[in-house]
Amino acid sequence: MGVDYYKILGVDKNAKDDDLKKAYRKLAMKWHPDKNPNNKKEAEAKFKQISEAYDVLSDPQKRAIYDQYGEEGLQGGVPPPGAGGPGASSFSTGEGPANFRFSTRNPDDIFAEFFGSSNPFGGRRFGNMFGEDIFSSFGEGAGGSMHQSVPRKAAPIDQKLPCTLEDLYKGTNKKMKISREIVDRSGKTMPVEEILTINIKPGWKKGTKITFPEKGNEQPGILPADLVFIIDEKPHKVFTRDGNDLVITQKISLAEALTGYTAQITTLDGRNLTIPVNSVIHPNYEEVVAREGMPIPKDPSKRGNLRIKFDIKFPARLTSNQKAGIKELFGS
Repeated sequence: MGVDYYKILGVDKNAKDDDLKKAYRKLAMKWHPDKNPNNKKEAEAKFKQISEAYDVLSDPQKRAIYDQYGEEGLQGGVPPPGAGGPGASSFSTGEGPANFRFSTRNPDDIFAEFFGSSNPFGGRRFGNMFGEDIFSSFGEGAGGSMHQSVPRKAAPIDQKLPCTLEDLYKGTNKKMKISREIVDRSGKTMPVEEILTINIKPGWKKGTKITFPEKGNEQPGILPADLVFIIDEKPHKVFTRDGNDLVITQKISLAEALTGYTAQITTLDGRNLTIPVNSVIHPNYEEVVAREGMPIPKDPSKRGNLRIKFDIKFPARLTSNQKAGIKELFGS
């Protein structure tokens, strides 16, 4: 017979219209590609099979041809019951009177017709042509309610994730232990603990969000909340961050500002930099060291700059001889 549409829907050959609806509803919601973002290719294939099976078995003429001749009968060469009669106009014909062919409908069109929308996961309630709700009977027995609300999704749970500047410079993995409630097969909730691994990428900034879908508490009729970790940067005793740049302030004397200074800096990954500053250092002066800042997240092989600022210590007072010497030095 080729493809077994009854087997695809999980119904027997005596299945009534309501049985077909319930089977399609459950399977279409389970295998809708939007419900399976991590397994989309397989979901699309299953969704197409389910839609085709329902399209054939829910149509009396198509089902009659399928029951007698199998899938091949639907592809052409077999006239449907009553060909040439009142129902013949619903099928496309070829050149001969016996050459009938059933066209395959778009799975999204079938889904939209059944549920009232081709987008079941937009967070609102949809009615359909049968007066049922989009998730009604999803996972229920044959005697379940025909009017249930579309499960809403709980609001995301935000959690700050404190990271050192070293963590964000080099990248790291953090393990987070969470406790949550899950619903077992009987519908009862039970506590579980889980370890989540968060992969911190080099260069990530404060405010970066890492989402673990549906890791909140499970409740009957409600989709679990997403758990969202938000990067928070701990203060550093030496460096501050400005975008992709690192900023450090060096305390120097007035004599060093005027005569030259060599900065000794230990980087966030433990390297020692020796940076001679040969310019006269004034209060707003910055020495810029290229490519010694934070990694750029989209390309960690590139980095921002290291900017050295200076806190110049001016003497509280000068002696008469010092004042005279300065005037002589600067010619004023």
